[in-house]
Amino acid sequence: MQTLKEKLGARIKARRKELGLSQEELAESINMDTPNLSNIERGKRFMTAETLEKIAQALATTERELFDFSEHEPQKYYRSDIEKLLDKCEKEDLKFIFEVIKSYFNTKK
Repeated sequence: MQTLKEKLGARIKARRKELGLSQEELAESINMDTPNLSNIERGKRFMTAETLEKIAQALATTERELFDFSEHEPQKYYRSDIEKLLDKCEKEDLKFIFEVIKSYFNTKK
């Protein structure tokens, strides 16, 4: 399981890439050296509240949005919920669900 530092670093990196910024460009815009930003993005170093504010501003987002990790973990929650539902199914239900899923993926090809 990822630590808070790793999750936050991954969010910063993902947002930076969404904007098409290099580490060097982001680091320069917040007056930080690139190795320090790299350590933050890899979850090896935490930052001050002031630095977090600068990063959020440079990435055109809010501090709150940087701490919203839910969009990166929905698959885990969906899988868990699906497994709980499947545990309640009879054999015939499971076969039907399997056929539906299989058909769905065949139509995506």
